[in-house]
Amino acid sequence: MPGTSLTTPATTSPSSPAIAAIPPLPRHWRFPSEPASVPRARRAIADTLPDHCPTQLSYELRLLTTELVTNAIRHGADPHEDELIELSFWTADGHYWLAVSDPSPTHPTLKRPAPDTETGRGLLLVDSLSDAWGIKSRPTRGKSVIAGIRITTP
Repeated sequence: MPGTSLTTPATTSPSSPAIAAIPPLPRHWRFPSEPASVPRARRAIADTLPDHCPTQLSYELRLLTTELVTNAIRHGADPHEDELIELSFWTADGHYWLAVSDPSPTHPTLKRPAPDTETGRGLLLVDSLSDAWGIKSRPTRGKSVIAGIRITTP
């Protein structure tokens, strides 16, 4: 509504109830399916975190972003099709939440690679870093891998 501050209660019409509190809205970015998007996504998350975010939590969120975006680029999008990777970030229920979406319907699986295998540990890292994570099919195309880390205070 024009002229309405988000910090004060707002109404949509005289017969509508007041909006007492505006919940935090998710941040959302789209990146090309290319390796250069990984540091851009990590920087987007770093720039979005509040100044009072503990250093360790900031590091874990950036590392989680790196893993999720890298997996989406490697396994979820066709770079020849100019497909995009989407990154969403929000707070809810005492957690920072990340969702990385790609156009592939194939869900990743948690694997335990052999010690001499050079790849295949991304979801193990996601599982280790996050307090909760899962995969959700998107209604139109693809999937989102969603992970949450509990918000800690310094």
